[in-house]
Amino acid sequence: MKKYTFTEKKDTRSGFGAGLAELGRTNPNVVALCADLIGSLKMEKFIEENPERFFQIGIAEANMIGIAAGLTIGGKIPFTGTFANFSTGRVYDQIRQSVAYSEKNVKICASHAGLTLGEDGATHQILEDIGLMKMLPGMTVINTCDYNQTKAATIAIADYHGPVYLRFGRPVVPVFMPENEKFEIGKAIQLTEGTDVTIVATGHLVWEALQASEQLEAMGISAEVINIHTIKPLDETAILKSVAKTGCIVTAEEHNIIGGLGESVSRVLVQNNLVPQEFVAVNDSFGESGTPAQLMEKYELNDKAIVKAVQKVISRK
Repeated sequence: MKKYTFTEKKDTRSGFGAGLAELGRTNPNVVALCADLIGSLKMEKFIEENPERFFQIGIAEANMIGIAAGLTIGGKIPFTGTFANFSTGRVYDQIRQSVAYSEKNVKICASHAGLTLGEDGATHQILEDIGLMKMLPGMTVINTCDYNQTKAATIAIADYHGPVYLRFGRPVVPVFMPENEKFEIGKAIQLTEGTDVTIVATGHLVWEALQASEQLEAMGISAEVINIHTIKPLDETAILKSVAKTGCIVTAEEHNIIGGLGESVSRVLVQNNLVPQEFVAVNDSFGESGTPAQLMEKYELNDKAIVKAVQKVISRK
């Protein structure tokens, strides 16, 4: 089995900042808007190099979305930046009406998603955002796993015409994806080959899935790990090809069990090849204050939880 290692840890939000800065140098139509969280979104370099293409909207997220929608009419490609909670839940009506319904070319870039926002607690830890965004017609939903993939995705969505929700996080996590790998929207990445179980993971859970696969190998279980960075459109072909071989699947995500990646995969299985599935996700609850590591442990969003889910799903084959 292929082994993955890392030499450093970085936050995925810094990958967004690096990608945005590169776009500032290469695409004159890219503009950035922020809701008073420049440092948290790592937008400083873009602003330093392109001050005339940055708009500080302040704590007025609904206004930010409306302005972004308007900027697209003049051919601009607006990237909005704030926490995932404020990027979706607070401004859902504006996104629905002014961006999705109107098919505006707005890139909604959301940091501090999921439980790993940490100590700020449940009011800021949105676990429903993937569900909210994927239900909007025409909305592309991307959830990246490390610094390199976030940077690549940020750059790639500028060339994609249509509304995009790009989700990333706050904590430092292993950097394990290739530095210069081209990001293909809607194309899953098979990280390991296996014959006994398919593990499809997204975001921070991709690294945990790889760690789980090594533990499973030591137990004599061959796991195929797939990085689902694009939740909508979902790479159904990759999922079905894998489960045709393994006969069962585990989905892993830092999101509510309702409305996330797992349910999208379930729909694909029901319509095409119904095999046993287990879910690693937050079990329909809000979060709480704690360190990212403490919360991932308590809410069972780690390698141990994935191993447990794999053992259960294999027993159901």
